[in-house]
Amino acid sequence: MRKLKLDELNRLDVDAFKSADKIPIIVVLDNIRSALNVGSVFRTSDAYAIEKVVLCGISATPPNKEINKTAIGAHASVAWSYEEDIKSYIESLDKQNHLIIGVEQTDQSLMLQQFESAPEKTLVLIFGNEVEGLSETILPLLHHSLEIPQYGTKHSLNISVCAGIVINHFSNLLRG
Repeated sequence: MRKLKLDELNRLDVDAFKSADKIPIIVVLDNIRSALNVGSVFRTSDAYAIEKVVLCGISATPPNKEINKTAIGAHASVAWSYEEDIKSYIESLDKQNHLIIGVEQTDQSLMLQQFESAPEKTLVLIFGNEVEGLSETILPLLHHSLEIPQYGTKHSLNISVCAGIVINHFSNLLRG
């Protein structure tokens, strides 16, 4: 066994990646205070070829040294935009018939593994602030609230870890 060299991985270059098919997922980051977390989500979004990352509120935007530290350039390959007002943005996506899913522990949340069928709509996966979670103003706009099962003493996962788990789950569903 040997580790593969980068040129043996047969990855697309940035231009080819931008024109390649993406899975219909929009990742929305709601007031993420750590630019390192934002960068990690860009990197995961590149790895799974998701459609777009949308940064809201206080979330850092490229160009940013800390984003680049963890994204290692993925912010250049993944489509992204900034929306100051998450509520208006989510309302517009709802009107476009997207499936709005918040990743949050609520009184109505489903465990991630309970969501087993691949939706036929573009998925909007919303991840919230590291301390406060999702903004209260968007909870009524969610079609579903999902949480990741946890068996330890902590109440939450780091947002970048959480995003990786959830994006992986939906990538597996959508890719069959």
